[in-house]
Amino acid sequence: MSEENKIKSGFVSIVGRPNVGKSTLLNALLGEKIAIISDKPQTTRNRILGIVNPPGAQIVFMDTPGIHKPMHKMNEFMVNTALRTYNEVDVILLLVEATEPPGAGDRFIIETLAKVKTPVFLLINKTDLVKKEALLPLIQTYSTLYSFAEIIPLSALKKDLGGLIEAILKRLPQGPQYFPDDQLTDQPERFIVSELVREKIFELTKEEIPYSTAVVIEEMKEEPGITRIHAAIYVERDSQKGILIGKGGAMLKKIGTLARLDAEKLLGTKIFLKLYVKVMKGWREDDRVLKNIGIITEGE
Repeated sequence: MSEENKIKSGFVSIVGRPNVGKSTLLNALLGEKIAIISDKPQTTRNRILGIVNPPGAQIVFMDTPGIHKPMHKMNEFMVNTALRTYNEVDVILLLVEATEPPGAGDRFIIETLAKVKTPVFLLINKTDLVKKEALLPLIQTYSTLYSFAEIIPLSALKKDLGGLIEAILKRLPQGPQYFPDDQLTDQPERFIVSELVREKIFELTKEEIPYSTAVVIEEMKEEPGITRIHAAIYVERDSQKGILIGKGGAMLKKIGTLARLDAEKLLGTKIFLKLYVKVMKGWREDDRVLKNIGIITEGE
């Protein structure tokens, strides 16, 4: 590649405990919603790339599943996905919360960074929820745990990113443009739609239901003026199927309507979305289903 074709480019991993705001941060950086958001932990299951193109540069962000103690084979793959990114990137962003001191989860992640040579930025998120004077003691506490390359307070929800992009650009090498200017993510449209359906399940159902579901796009057909999508929602028990369908099909209809509206906005086309609910006991331990929803990738 000739020198004149080179720009500042590189990969940045976003890591942290479940539910600290990683997906909210990715969406704020992109100015578009590609990662699903929920107030429940462990919403993100896959590694999602988000692409940002500042002038003369390209930053490829990886939103990773929250690092936590795994309970199922699916959770093991989720955690390993996050840990694997450490050595694949130019900068690691560790996201923590301004509202609380470092807990066991934060300390565990910091321990996993012990032998990492990649620069690690500490991002203190949710600063809109605390007084400014509370930040300094928190910064001092975290500084005793690890030698961070940068410490940046921010609010992903308010899109107040505290000079994060500029700080990242200083650390990126000269390199190629990996993706076209108009590409937001490496994920196919069918994955984005399945995630939007899953987000609505997280929003509208309680307790174990969101964690017991997987969404698989079984058919996606583009026709003139409309895209027809058939999606299966896998659950583990008949009782969960009943809750998801709801009285007279009301819950399933609501999930479908909200997901369709988001998908139409994102994909810029009219969508017909048909949802089915299927019972598959133990799908979280089933390699075939985990491959289908992208938790296990080729070679694993």
